[in-house]
Parts: sequence; C-alpha cells; structure tokens
Amino acid sequence: MALPSYAELPVVEGAPPGSSWGVWGPEDRLGALNLLTPERVAAGVRAIRDHRVISLNLPLSLPDPPLFGRRPYQHEVTVVTVGHDEYLSGWFPQGSSQWDGFRHVSFPGHGFYNGLPDESHGMEHWSERGIVGRAVLVDVGRWRSRAGWPVDFEDADPITVDDLAQTLADQGTSVEPGDVLVIRTGWTEWYRALPDAGRAELAAAGVYAFKSPGLQPGKDMAGYLWDLHIAAAATDSPALERWPRGWPITEEEARLRFKDPERCEEVSLHFSLLPLLGIPIGELWDLDELGAACAADGRYEFLLSSAPLSLPGGVGSSANAVAIR
Repeated sequence: MALPSYAELPVVEGAPPGSSWGVWGPEDRLGALNLLTPERVAAGVRAIRDHRVISLNLPLSLPDPPLFGRRPYQHEVTVVTVGHDEYLSGWFPQGSSQWDGFRHVSFPGHGFYNGLPDESHGMEHWSERGIVGRAVLVDVGRWRSRAGWPVDFEDADPITVDDLAQTLADQGTSVEPGDVLVIRTGWTEWYRALPDAGRAELAAAGVYAFKSPGLQPGKDMAGYLWDLHIAAAATDSPALERWPRGWPITEEEARLRFKDPERCEEVSLHFSLLPLLGIPIGELWDLDELGAACAADGRYEFLLSSAPLSLPGGVGSSANAVAIR
C-alpha cells in the first residue's frame, strides 16, 4: 500500500495531528509492524551472507544497578526431584534490552495508539505477529568518532536527522520501507567500561536527573523516521531520544511538559512514535558485536528476528532479538 507522508497525516477526521491513526484500519494494534510483510522477511533473508548469528540482548542483570528507579529482580533456583526449577520476582521486562509497547505512553488529550483503550494494546499482539524482517544498522557512534566529535555519553548529547542521514551515506546504506532501523551510539560499550561507582551514580540519578545521548526529539525527527516508513526503531541507549531534553529539569517541570500537547513531543520522541505514529521502540540493545562485524565487511543490513513475550496486557517486553548476517 502507498503510505502517506508525514505532511499528509492524519488520514482520518478527528485523529491527532501528526498521527498515523487509521492508516491500517480503526482496530489496528500493530502500527508500523504491519510493514513486516513476507516480502520484507524475504529481503532480510537475502541480506544473509555468512549465516553468523549475533545476539542483540544484554544480560537481564544489566544495567546494574537498574536505571530509572527500577529495582533489581530476584532469581530463585529451587530443588525438584529430578533437578531444579526457578522463578523470578520483581522483574521489570523493560529493565534491560527491551521493546516499549503501545501501552507505555499515552498522548495528552488523545490517549493511546489508534485511539484504542490502553488495555487493547497488550504485548500478546506483537508476540503473535513476531518481529522479523530486514534491518539496517546506523552506526552513529562509530561515524561520529571517525569525524572527530565522539558521542558524549555523560550528557544529553543529541543525535540529529543530519547525523542519521550522514551516517547512512557514509556507510553506503539505504533504508527501505518496512526496515527496522537499529541505531548504535556506543552507550553499552561505554557503560560496560564504567566502574561500579559510576554505574551506581547513574542509577541514583533517577528519572529526571539522568543524562544519556539519543535522538533529538521533535517533529523534524518524527517526520524523518515516518517518511523512511520503518517498521520499528531500536537503539543501544537507555532511551531512544536524548534524555532529558531541557536542563535543569525537575520532576514537576517534566510532568507539566508531559501534559502539554504542544510541548511533550519536544521533550520526548516517545510521544511522537508510540501513541501517534505507532512505531515500536527498542532500547538498551547490545549492538557492539554487530557494529564491529558490520564495520569489518561494510555490510550494514541483516535479518532481524525478535520474539516479544506473549504477555496478555503487557506494557513492554524483553527484546529477545538476534541479527543473522
């Protein structure tokens, strides 16, 4: 199907400005994942050359301590007659390599993706569909390091539309409709090198004082991503966008911005992508081995396979993602 441009949105009367509501029908729960057609799966298969499988998942125990006020999970191994059983308690599915589902964020005054009740957007819908198709790595971290201005991992360093476009051009990589855009900043590599005290300081910062690089929020970035017609966007940073946008920012200031339809898209790309455009967001993916492999042979496309948890009513999921090259 021919998709509207960002400038042509919305396509149904009464939908929020800059939203894709109704593009895939009034009851749609998949958003841009609808673009992962059999043809896009075939395109991913054609990208395979040496059949190398690379995990894109951090250990469930990382980051450690957890970020954004989350608590560490408890893993209990029990003894049974023939061996062992186990259970997790206090586990946050979005605490490590993850997908943010459409229940994760609502847009002020309009609600959740496609105008549906939030309970309609459980992760079981994505799980039933699966996330499989051609993906493209955009190694902004490596490109900026070569250009002489490496990403600043200790600040809210913005990655702009021009950064993405120039990285793709430098790589000689094209993005096709239905691709999953995978953006490497190098954050996980930097995090692994941090001493325990540095990790503890990050975790202690909390939601509103925490700093990390990421995509520049705003309608320019939202429009750029939509007009690429990607199926999803994932990154190795804790939030897809730089966090937070403004300094200094208090919890009260953040909450006021999040309630203002005119300002929330400037603060967080989550508001543009999840409830408005229906583009899934992946975060904290482990992209270092993949980045090294792509840089070594100049191939930045691969088959992505991800199996979100079939958690009825789930807000998010562990990524469970692999790249096959």
